[in-house]
Amino acid sequence: MPMPHRQLPGQPLPPLSLYVHLPWCVRKCPYCDFNSHERNGALPEAAYLEALLTDLDQELPDVQQRPITSIFFGGGTPSLLSPDFYHRLLSILSQRLTLAPDCEITLEANPGTVEQDRFNGFHQAGINRLSIGVQSFNDDHLRALGRIHGGGEAVRAAEQARRAGFDNLNLDLMHALPGQSPQQALDDLRQAIALAPTHISWYELTIEPNTAFFRAPPLQPDGDSMADTEAAGFDLLAAAGYGRYEVSAFARAGQQCRHNLNYWAFGDYLAIGAGGHGKVTRRTNTHPDTGIHLLRYRKTRMPADYLAEGGTTRRAEATVPADELPGEFMMNALRLVEGVDAALFSARTGLPLAALAAPLGRARQQGLLADTPDRLVCTPLGLAHLNHTLSLFMSAD
Repeated sequence: MPMPHRQLPGQPLPPLSLYVHLPWCVRKCPYCDFNSHERNGALPEAAYLEALLTDLDQELPDVQQRPITSIFFGGGTPSLLSPDFYHRLLSILSQRLTLAPDCEITLEANPGTVEQDRFNGFHQAGINRLSIGVQSFNDDHLRALGRIHGGGEAVRAAEQARRAGFDNLNLDLMHALPGQSPQQALDDLRQAIALAPTHISWYELTIEPNTAFFRAPPLQPDGDSMADTEAAGFDLLAAAGYGRYEVSAFARAGQQCRHNLNYWAFGDYLAIGAGGHGKVTRRTNTHPDTGIHLLRYRKTRMPADYLAEGGTTRRAEATVPADELPGEFMMNALRLVEGVDAALFSARTGLPLAALAAPLGRARQQGLLADTPDRLVCTPLGLAHLNHTLSLFMSAD
């Protein structure tokens, strides 16, 4: 087993999460730019489990008894794998890692790949949070998105998840869909609210490179219509008791996604599985300027290659240079509606807050950031124009 990386004493490391990538899906959606691959026959569950565990062993030097605060099974379509796969994997993870007593364990699931028995099995395996990829309840819009389920299946999936015991449930929805009217977008949101999830992710369909939609873009609502729909949707969610805590995330009180909060607060996360992306902080004397060695890495992407290597081929990895740390930090933290304590910048990057002085001044002068010395937080204008706000920090001077 690799030796632990030596850490400088007396300097706490950020919270640590675990991301597990399950790369298979039934059919690749035309808007999807994730590392997902259409399954061809039976899934190699046993081989993939062994590869994941070998992969995990290589991550252990960065764990060093640090508690795992959350686990996220993402994809692809993780619900394609059996409950028994997750029961075995979580059993082994609990032996090799220190899981926090209240560890949040999320599984992404798609309607059309689950039924009541599978939901029951996922819950019994130890998964305590479910995120269902609904996208829309309108059959026409689902077909335009290439989804394999219908609106009725999406409703049933949410109801079945509840019956299985999932009292921490996210529904994932998109708006600005091809041919979607503002009323239809809000109808989707009303249907989601009626199902009483604890969390709703609601975001605009964006056309990403390397997707079918990028090669043949669909006709979406115009910008003014999108903005009006978004504003009406925010009001609808707030009236129903869902507080907006991130750009596109809304939750009942105390039900924010802890795994994603760790990302946005610039915490650490291990990653295992084909194409998984991770970030770990090492506080060592090899970086005297910051005292921090921040490493980002990416695992072997293709499932066949990952399996052939048995999880042993490591990663494409790179240390984040000190001059890029301000942009990296702000790119995450400013997504949060309430921002972060200003002291967190130094705690996570090792840099003095003065490293942000010039871009902070510009952002505040433009009315994009609140003029609060103890907090880094966007104004409503800054949040509405987040890409521009973030651009001011990409080359902090």
